[in-house]
Amino acid sequence: MTATDGRSVAGLDTTGVGPVGLDMAWAEALTTLETDVATAEAMLDHDHLPTEEAVARLAAWRPPTGLGPLPTGLLDRAQALADRQRSVVEAITRAMIANRRHMVVLDETSTPPPSPPVYLDAEG
Repeated sequence: MTATDGRSVAGLDTTGVGPVGLDMAWAEALTTLETDVATAEAMLDHDHLPTEEAVARLAAWRPPTGLGPLPTGLLDRAQALADRQRSVVEAITRAMIANRRHMVVLDETSTPPPSPPVYLDAEG
């Protein structure tokens, strides 16, 4: 299993790994997701422009596999992460709506380019 940046989660093949290894793998997966949410939150900040690498890393994300059920000790952390993810989704939705509204206003207020001058040769 790999994280969004191509690393193996906790360096483990979770097949046949005991509970401690799965806890570590889940913790690593949650850490990776928390980092991704922080990146998305920063992208929503008007002062932050994402790098191409950050956008590519987020776009390449695939759900982790082979983790098994979430350990109960990580439930609060996972719930807090899910809440942050929902907040980011809502913020992105609001930003997209605002962007579309701005585009409509710009389209409505833009002046068409001046038409090219037309000369009439009255003598020739």
